[in-house]
Amino acid sequence: MILNFGPQHPSTHGVLRVILTLSGEKIVNAECVVGYLHRGVEKIAESRNYHSFIPYTDRLDYMAGMSNNLAYVMAVEKLAQIEVPERAQYLRTICAELSRIAGHIVCVGAAALDIGALTVLLYGFRDREMILDLFEMLCGSRMTVNYMRIGGVSYDATDAFLQKCLEFIDYFPQGLDEYEQLLTENRIWLKRTVDVGVISGQDAIDLGLGGPSLRASGVNRDLRRDEPYLVYDKLDFKVPLRENGDVFDRYIIRIWEMRESLKIIRQCLDKMPGGPFRTENSRFCLPPREKVKTDMESMINHFKQVMHGIEPPKGEVYFGLESPKGELGCYIISDGTGKPYRLKLRSPSFVNLESLNTMCKGGFIADVVAVIGSLDPVMGETDK
Repeated sequence: MILNFGPQHPSTHGVLRVILTLSGEKIVNAECVVGYLHRGVEKIAESRNYHSFIPYTDRLDYMAGMSNNLAYVMAVEKLAQIEVPERAQYLRTICAELSRIAGHIVCVGAAALDIGALTVLLYGFRDREMILDLFEMLCGSRMTVNYMRIGGVSYDATDAFLQKCLEFIDYFPQGLDEYEQLLTENRIWLKRTVDVGVISGQDAIDLGLGGPSLRASGVNRDLRRDEPYLVYDKLDFKVPLRENGDVFDRYIIRIWEMRESLKIIRQCLDKMPGGPFRTENSRFCLPPREKVKTDMESMINHFKQVMHGIEPPKGEVYFGLESPKGELGCYIISDGTGKPYRLKLRSPSFVNLESLNTMCKGGFIADVVAVIGSLDPVMGETDK
């Protein structure tokens, strides 16, 4: 029997369609069909200057807009060899980890809701609101943050933000304890997740699985530690691992990772230096508004930046980082003009969905919702 699952089913987390081939209630094959949300973001990049494409990256994975901003601007900085001030590096690290927590909260809550546990989602949104409040304090926006800039960040952190951030990391372990009280030893949750949607470490590697889903299968790979960027090499944190590669392991890895993210943020708050929050090189960054009003050269640089943007040298570059869902990469080809000649995004949601068939084969139709939820797909990123 062939059964269409999605693209409007609530547990498909957007507009994912899965064509299930069934034998009774057992799954013989699960084919993902994407393309219902395609927006042509990569093509749009070719008609925008490098600065003006940043807001489009927010909309890819709207659960973790900061991480998406970051992958793009760091690729451009690598292409143009721009040095970023240390304070901006710490601010970016804090934002990336807050973004990771916000993403994992929604994943855990939504996956629990798919299986029938509503309360976790309510608790999760309660805690995620605090992170969105922090983003609003930092840049005036909650989800489509547009905070990163080529060469730094758009605003410096205020003392009020830093204090609120500290209050959040003091509070949040209590929230995580509540999630675990509801789920980790819950008999129904265990029956629906343990030994469900299993994938081996080798299969996970072969299919390009990334992030918590990869580490749940015992593959010890995390770009923050293995190919350090920002200030991760100056920080002390662990990379959680599990071995079974089932839905439960993908859940518990995310819980552990959120605890590690709190440790990272606390260290960043303790070590963050003063100084500028974006590069002072006027070739790549807007000069301060005060100087634009009083200095002719700054006014000219401001005009050129707004009208033409930056012009990186000819070449091609790839930069990947560890987003909440796995490796998020940005590949850019520059022809030396003010717009990318070609831009390609490696979106983890798209890559991770390739493993859905392997995870679902041999399982029951009721397990499909659990497996999809454990992969944390965001269709805006999948159908970029």
